[in-house]
Amino acid sequence: MQTRSLTREVGRARHLLSAGEWRPAAADSEAAAAVLDRLAAPLPSRRGATGRTAAVDRDRRLQRLLRTTLHHLDAGAVTPPAAALLAAVARAFLPWHATPNPPRAAAAPRYGTPAETADGPGVPPTEAGEALLPDLIAVFAALASTSVPVTVPLTPPVEPWQVLYAGCFRRYRRPDFGVWTAETVGCPACGGKGGPWTVTCDWRVISLGCPCGVVTHDHGLAFSEVWLLLPDR
Repeated sequence: MQTRSLTREVGRARHLLSAGEWRPAAADSEAAAAVLDRLAAPLPSRRGATGRTAAVDRDRRLQRLLRTTLHHLDAGAVTPPAAALLAAVARAFLPWHATPNPPRAAAAPRYGTPAETADGPGVPPTEAGEALLPDLIAVFAALASTSVPVTVPLTPPVEPWQVLYAGCFRRYRRPDFGVWTAETVGCPACGGKGGPWTVTCDWRVISLGCPCGVVTHDHGLAFSEVWLLLPDR
């Protein structure tokens, strides 16, 4: 699990909220409330449940948390500090992307899946994921809490970041239910696809710099299609 960015962004969010330096806008609070619902969701009560069914239920809760987070991260409605926090949560819960209900289409995003072992397919570290929930519930509860109507939203600045990435970026689309398309992003000038790309992000726009010197913002990639592939920062 990649938790460096999660630890950093949760600590930053907690400090900004307690100091009154971040008063979430409505879109931030709505996204936080949606994620909070997943964070705090109880496991179903099953008559005659076994250890295996309980593990599957926990995996499904964590997978739904990841998908909800990605939805709001990629929707583009939240402010930069909320986007940074959502991206950090998504990176931490990445092991559950395809477990236990992988997308049916072969072209669906493959951000990373547990490696197979000698004993069979790998399993995500469910207990480690569960251990993250209590602290995240507290932070997202504060973000989701209803602000006083006369309170003006206050958005603190978020420091832009830049990183070098050698590899391909894949842009995914879902034109119909269960139907996915995938396309490798290339430089609009030279057509290069493998980088190394200079990735710059201010949590509103991501730019890709090609080795040929051309920088583009018109790559069409979602935040998750970039952020989740980069090294843990």
